[in-house]
Amino acid sequence: MLDRVVVRALLASVAVLTAGGCTSGATSVDAASGEITVAATTNAWGSVLAQLGGSRVREVSIINNPNTDPHDYEPTPADARTMASSSVFVENGVGYDAWADRALAANPVSGRIVINVGTVAGVPAGGNPHRWYSPTDLETVAGAITAALEKVDPADAAYFDQQHRAFMTTGLGDYRRLIHRIRSTYAGVPVGASESIFAPLAEALGLDLVTPPSFLQAISEGVDPSSADKATIDTQIRDHSIKIYVINSQNSTPDVSAQVEAAKAAGIPVTSITETLTPATATFQHWQVAQLRALQGALHEATGR
Repeated sequence: MLDRVVVRALLASVAVLTAGGCTSGATSVDAASGEITVAATTNAWGSVLAQLGGSRVREVSIINNPNTDPHDYEPTPADARTMASSSVFVENGVGYDAWADRALAANPVSGRIVINVGTVAGVPAGGNPHRWYSPTDLETVAGAITAALEKVDPADAAYFDQQHRAFMTTGLGDYRRLIHRIRSTYAGVPVGASESIFAPLAEALGLDLVTPPSFLQAISEGVDPSSADKATIDTQIRDHSIKIYVINSQNSTPDVSAQVEAAKAAGIPVTSITETLTPATATFQHWQVAQLRALQGALHEATGR
């Protein structure tokens, strides 16, 4: 089993909503199916939650369409019902899905465990919200989810521990090997990116992300970047100061499109990542491995390594 000290620490990082006057019944196990209803704001975390819960849970991801912007999403009445009936609910936090906080506050449920990824990972307000691109945070959140499932359904604690071990070893095996291989081969290579979504992964891979942080944040938050930042990136592309350019294909702007075209014209490989599972039917690890392989191919093309 997970170390009990670790379990207690993880559960201390999540919110258990038990205020008086709340709706009740969220944490019961369905008598007919034996499943716990669990949910997540996005399918990136929903896939992790579903795999850790296995056959003991019925998981619903509120956002599972690659064309939906999680930042601006407005929950529907059906979403509110999903959140109300969930024993364990995973939200990203750090301002990424603030709509979930409002919906949870509007319909508090006794005993519901809410895992705020940013809180569990220790990310401060205003920090980078794209925590699913941090391998370290992924592992931390997986542990918190398992601890929450064991609290909701202690009779199946051994099963949840088994699911956790399988996910961390077999499930994430190719993902971890690719991260190690890319870091070992390409650490220190200067790269550019369209927004801050790539920053946690670039750090994990040891890549030198030289795009101005203020530009990355501006594109992520949907505001106009400064002329100085755009000029800096233009120079980086023209002078081949970056070896590859990484774009969030779900959040392109005219400025980003111009940079992509300039990079291609300069012979700089361009590769993409996304905010939600692509395709929507993929598992977290299959999605990430496909992106890592494309990134590895771009780095190989650029460096010959």
